[in-house]
Amino acid sequence: MDNFEFFNDTRIIFGRGAEDRIGALTARYSKSILWVYGGSSIKRTGQYDRVAASLKAAGVGYTELPGVMPNPRLSLVYEGIRLCREKDIGFVLAVGGGSAIDTAKAIAIGAVYDGDVWDFFEEKTEPVKTLPVGTILTIPAAGSESSTSSVITKEEGQIKRPINYTLLYPKFSILDPELAFTLPKYQMACGATDILSHLMERYFTNSSDVELSDRLIESTFKTVMHNLPTVLEKPDDYSAWAEIMWSGTVAHNDLFSSGRECDWGSHAIEHQLSALYDVAHGAGLAVITPAWMKYVYRHDVGRFAQFANRVWNIDVDFFHPEKTALEGIARLEHFLHSIGLTTSLRELTGDDTRLEEMADRCTDGDSSTVGKFIPLHRQDVLAVYRLAL
Repeated sequence: MDNFEFFNDTRIIFGRGAEDRIGALTARYSKSILWVYGGSSIKRTGQYDRVAASLKAAGVGYTELPGVMPNPRLSLVYEGIRLCREKDIGFVLAVGGGSAIDTAKAIAIGAVYDGDVWDFFEEKTEPVKTLPVGTILTIPAAGSESSTSSVITKEEGQIKRPINYTLLYPKFSILDPELAFTLPKYQMACGATDILSHLMERYFTNSSDVELSDRLIESTFKTVMHNLPTVLEKPDDYSAWAEIMWSGTVAHNDLFSSGRECDWGSHAIEHQLSALYDVAHGAGLAVITPAWMKYVYRHDVGRFAQFANRVWNIDVDFFHPEKTALEGIARLEHFLHSIGLTTSLRELTGDDTRLEEMADRCTDGDSSTVGKFIPLHRQDVLAVYRLAL
């Protein structure tokens, strides 16, 4: 196990009716807030009225910033920064999934920075302060409600980049499984795939003696797989949603990263896909992750065989462990198909003409590598895209 320091600053408020506390929780930080959310669903489900009533009852004034889209855009971040400065806003509230939360985090660090917030995404500098952020989670997926990350797409050049800083931890996050009841099935499947990918990015590691986190990851993976078919069939199953929602949070709050090197190659490769084609992140990961696995599994056949055995209950063929490893990858693909996703890049995008462009963008023209399990150069990334076709 590697040396590590674990810290997570996010307070989690979990369960039925937790959303009703948003006014009191927010009022501790500011009486003037920016409320970031997506589209019409928040009003159609009645959530908008509930949140507004709670904020007003607590004496919290709010400025609204709707319009968050999947693969959240830098232009809306700029608009949020402008509003925060003009209205002397002291807190940013995100209501939604990872896109709303990532937008809120980027606004929060940009509002108190004299330069361009994109400087952080280009690694020109690091943020030293931020407005506090709170969240009401509606889509279990990205884990941004309790993570250090934000991923934003710059429309000019279609560039999608992540940042990770400990000051991006939200101050609190409200998790009420009932808020997921109205999600479309496709969003459910994409969200669950994002959760599974967060687990796999941590699982496939070069670190040794990590049995505890191995088994935590394996059990969380199996929990999501066990409960997802239930909510796809019965969207108002509170117990199943509770398991998925909490799994999504712990999958990305860095507990499972402790003491181990993580990969993040699949995420880096997928970001080019969703930046250029604007596909759902989870849908892109369903395409890229199995292809990545097929390309790298020989680096540590034993770990892939362990994944097959412990997650998919496949008997290990000790004389042919490679066969076991490949069967585990095949089972993952089968599961993704069973929940309505494709593992074919061509089928997802309808195009196969931009593979070299994506490989260039992913590796900055082969001047850098992605991933830690095996550092991938441009030709490696291109091979993954081709395997994904």
